[in-house]
Amino acid sequence: MIDHLDHLVLTTSAEEATTHFYVNVLGMTLETFGAGRKAFRFGNQKINLHIKGHEVEPKAHLPVPGSLDLCFIAAVPLDQVIQKLGSNSVKIEQGPVERTGALGKIRSVYVRDPELNLIEISEYLSAN
Repeated sequence: MIDHLDHLVLTTSAEEATTHFYVNVLGMTLETFGAGRKAFRFGNQKINLHIKGHEVEPKAHLPVPGSLDLCFIAAVPLDQVIQKLGSNSVKIEQGPVERTGALGKIRSVYVRDPELNLIEISEYLSAN
């Protein structure tokens, strides 16, 4: 019944720092839509941004910054990701470690965004 994820919503109380992280560190594209709403586009997906206290209706029951745990598949080798994180002073909390993704084994690092959401960045270990 479900084919893929189109977008998800990230709630932030630190819009500028969050935008910097997703655009300048992770390389997503900032998009403005609707009545000045913002989103971070990557591949065929996007992350819509809600500002804490000014969320768009309808919204999650308890939208709070720092409650997400996301895994992204990198478009470049994980070693390049690690270098980019280091050059932006982003601390790796764990990794690289081996995990299991939706399509098989992945190699991952874990970092925190400015709202302390857990961000896993991965590469598949074999062609899938």
